[in-house]
Amino acid sequence: MVAEAKKREIKDAHKRKKIMKERFKQEENIASAMVIWINEILPNWEVMRSTRRVRELWWQGLPPSVRGKVWSLAVGNELNITPELYEIFLSRAKERWKSFSETSSENDTEGVSVADREASLELIKLDISRTFPSLYIFQKGGPYHDVLHSILGAYTCYRPDVGYVQGMSFIAAVLILNLEEADAFIAFANLLNKPCQLAFFRVDHSMMLKYFATFEVFFEENLSKLFLHFKSYSLTPDIYLIDWIFTLYSKSLPLDLACRVWDVFCRDGEEFLFRTGLGILRLYEDILLQMDFIHIAQFLTKLPEDITSEKLFSCIAAIQMQNSTKKWTQVFASVMKDIKEGDKNNSPALKG
Repeated sequence: MVAEAKKREIKDAHKRKKIMKERFKQEENIASAMVIWINEILPNWEVMRSTRRVRELWWQGLPPSVRGKVWSLAVGNELNITPELYEIFLSRAKERWKSFSETSSENDTEGVSVADREASLELIKLDISRTFPSLYIFQKGGPYHDVLHSILGAYTCYRPDVGYVQGMSFIAAVLILNLEEADAFIAFANLLNKPCQLAFFRVDHSMMLKYFATFEVFFEENLSKLFLHFKSYSLTPDIYLIDWIFTLYSKSLPLDLACRVWDVFCRDGEEFLFRTGLGILRLYEDILLQMDFIHIAQFLTKLPEDITSEKLFSCIAAIQMQNSTKKWTQVFASVMKDIKEGDKNNSPALKG
């Protein structure tokens, strides 16, 4: 027994040593990558961003110290939003909050009813309390509560046509953790203006179905066995993809892993969101093949907490985003050109 205990102790010591060694190596890699990003890549962004060397370095994950800057540059600012414009919309939001607390009678403006606006404001309050609750930094009294509230409120004034939609709080929160307030708002508004995000947050059924149909083309191509298993249960992509896309995986994956997904999403665009989804399905394929409809839906809604960056990205790398000779954009352009109005009811989750 003493000998066995001794053996276990030695084994545990070796394991700890190995973990420490790997962690030290990882920290060294981050430090050296940070130097390259700061001294070489960022000063020459437009020239270097698409080079093979930078793309490979990008795939490995951005050093936290440059992550926000790289995200901002990659997302861009097509909307030409300035910090001053953010302050204007924030002031409008604050006035609105004040007026709603004082009176419920206000004329409709910008085509959005008072009731809709009040519902949006209430939903923001409720959602903030449910955003990364384990971190305790976005809840009332936390250091980032007011900032998150401000960005979401300002956005509803900036885009009354979109308003506030559940899931937005997670996207804004991730940006706040990596950027200053005004820069976070600029990135947030531009990110939500991308075709995929706009389709989902506006609940544009026709466009959403195109994305789901395109996803299924690559699902069948890469994971045919699992694809047929899902088909046998009539388990459609909307059941698990909607939550993943709405929050850009920030609710489904551990925060550090979600940030790494965001890194490559900023590099590759919307295609990578769906490639990540296929990577998750590949990672858990063997488990999912043993499950029925209910258990699959439950599993994909709440993924295991021990999911690691290395395993997931290894699975994502194995996913081929090419169908015959067509890439994602070509398949998306050709798929479901003639979606009929009645087809909207085919996906169970979209019926609601």
